[in-house]
Amino acid sequence: MAKDSPKTHRNLVLYEIYVRNHGRSGSFADITADLPRIREMGVDVIWFMPIHPIGKMNKKGELGCPYSIKDYRDVNPEYGTKREFELLCQYAHALGLKVMIDVVFNHTAHDSRLVVDHPEWYHRDSDGSPASTVPEWSDVIDLVYDDPALWDYHLETLRQWVELGVDGFRCDVASIVPLPFWQRARAEIAQIKPDFIWLAESTHASFIIDRRRRGLSGWSDGELHSAFDLSYDYDIWAVWEKAVSDAEAVPLYTSMLELQKSIYPSHTIKMRCVENHDQPRIISRAPSQAQALAWTAFQAFNEGAFLIYAGQESACTRTPSLFDIDKIKWGNYSLQTYLTQLCQLKKDPVQIGGAFRVISSTPGISAIWQAEGEALYGLFNVAGVVDAVPTPLPDGMHTDLLSGLSLTVQGGEMALPDAAVIIRYPGVLEITPLLQPQMLL
Repeated sequence: MAKDSPKTHRNLVLYEIYVRNHGRSGSFADITADLPRIREMGVDVIWFMPIHPIGKMNKKGELGCPYSIKDYRDVNPEYGTKREFELLCQYAHALGLKVMIDVVFNHTAHDSRLVVDHPEWYHRDSDGSPASTVPEWSDVIDLVYDDPALWDYHLETLRQWVELGVDGFRCDVASIVPLPFWQRARAEIAQIKPDFIWLAESTHASFIIDRRRRGLSGWSDGELHSAFDLSYDYDIWAVWEKAVSDAEAVPLYTSMLELQKSIYPSHTIKMRCVENHDQPRIISRAPSQAQALAWTAFQAFNEGAFLIYAGQESACTRTPSLFDIDKIKWGNYSLQTYLTQLCQLKKDPVQIGGAFRVISSTPGISAIWQAEGEALYGLFNVAGVVDAVPTPLPDGMHTDLLSGLSLTVQGGEMALPDAAVIIRYPGVLEITPLLQPQMLL
């Protein structure tokens, strides 16, 4: 069960890759060449968006969406061969990286091989035609898990990828695939690779509520963690989006972080991010670049795993299309050093063994990791204001681990940075009532 997930999963750094748009040729060879750079950033896990052949029937765009899968057991020939993917996994392992692939078991392409081989496995509309339960997903058709043979087929598929070298699965819309299937899959894969990583794309609360109103499946995040190590933080994503655009909502967002700790099982680990393939780039979402960097630093510092979406290190402003060739513009990797610093701090012993708490949320977010005899203190100017704020740090000079600059604390206050500062303190920081987190009442 997921309750046995290693505590260090909360310190993982994942890196999301869309092979089609990552490099010049859109191939596994491009990724292989880029792995040393990615590893040097402090990444632990590379996550490949679906690498399988893409359906052509009812496709979106020129080339179709990678989540419209024609064959779960093969690779998209545009990317290379299964043997090339296997060699990529071996090289990643030699560099100290783990490999995660997308598992899309809620639906297939309209022209999937399973439509011919097993038409009985599909959801049907009122006319008896294979269909999706999500109308806007017009390029896919849903599977129905009534037949144990479908479970066996999927489990054999998972085993084949594990044998090729895969170390983890990111499970697409995991919230609407039967939970008992995920529980069984976890147990069976553990027999092959005990330290396997399971990431659930848990969904927005509004999506689950809508499905339940229509009499359809929809698992809560808490339920999913009986099978998964990590889950998305889409449960509070709408509040985070509001906080990014309106600083007055930041206290509500930090309260939601506390709420997560109280309502989910104690082993729950959230994956934090500021962008992914379904979301706008943080540089385009935040009111200023400094605020974008502040939010990036906070989510890396936050409790939970941290996701980087390829191109983030080049301050990309546009999310690539899923349906067409839309190459990442790498430029000069202007944010790579910044992200590398954040990734390295994710592995700091204080973060690995310590306890996290937000201690203030306005006008900036301040938070600490406190371990025995040592602390990491972070201050994040997500509101983009010029102000001095109370701090638990003692008066004197302190060094910012991100910039190397010396910062002054005077009279129990310090100036908000342009974006973020993280300071190591050799002792226990006492939190006064003034700095207690604002909670939902």
